[in-house]
Amino acid sequence: MTFTAEIDIMPHKELLDPQGKTVTKNMKNIDVTGVMDMRIGKHITMTLEAGNEAEASEKVDTACRKLLANMIMETYTFSIKKG
Repeated sequence: MTFTAEIDIMPHKELLDPQGKTVTKNMKNIDVTGVMDMRIGKHITMTLEAGNEAEASEKVDTACRKLLANMIMETYTFSIKKG
């Protein structure tokens, strides 16, 4: 079966996000006001083959823990759908 995983990787809330701070600070330069905070991360779409949803979930979790996310600095969440 084919599955599609939507993965979001974000910096830990306890850590500074210099990219997010810079973008937040500069929103006023494009006439967007009222933005108090912004955090910037990564969004990954993965298509994979697996026997069932549990197996697909295990594969995605392993990929996130071992390669896609830096577990010292980032957290991740994902959802999986068939097809």
